[in-house]
Amino acid sequence: MKIIAFGASSSFSSINKALATYTANLVEGAEVEVLDLNDFPVPMFSEDTEKEVGRPAGAQAFFDKIESADAYVISFAEHNGTYTAYYKNLFDWASRINQQMFAHKPVVYLSTSPGPGGAKSVLAQAVGSAAFFHADLKASLSVPSFYDVFDMEKGEVTDSAIAEQLAKAAAALHA
Repeated sequence: MKIIAFGASSSFSSINKALATYTANLVEGAEVEVLDLNDFPVPMFSEDTEKEVGRPAGAQAFFDKIESADAYVISFAEHNGTYTAYYKNLFDWASRINQQMFAHKPVVYLSTSPGPGGAKSVLAQAVGSAAFFHADLKASLSVPSFYDVFDMEKGEVTDSAIAEQLAKAAAALHA
């Protein structure tokens, strides 16, 4: 099983990327490819820009990576209660290639933040729209107070209850 994992953020030190990477690697025997959204540059989406430039190479490359996977682990960063502008823009471009971009493949949606909210607002939006993009949502989980439950140097969860919930989410990709 090939899993694409990424944090829906352009931050070079993304805690959501760390969480998605950790969770995807819990799937035994999986080949995990971790994406950095900064590797997929695209102009700001608009129908006018689309008419002018066509399909940007960054959008096609991102879509090709999505299409190559058997499953996904995506962790959503939250800016002002919603998706990061960088992710939303890239996703808008990629969904113009094929709106059904997840092709009924299994997906785990996560979110985290440094604070106690755990980016629950953006996670709720992602969960609410998953079917629209033909994502077979197997599990979703918000992880609050990231730095209290995750050791960035070791790349591991330090809270046993959170670790157990993430393991169950990862196992759901096989279901």
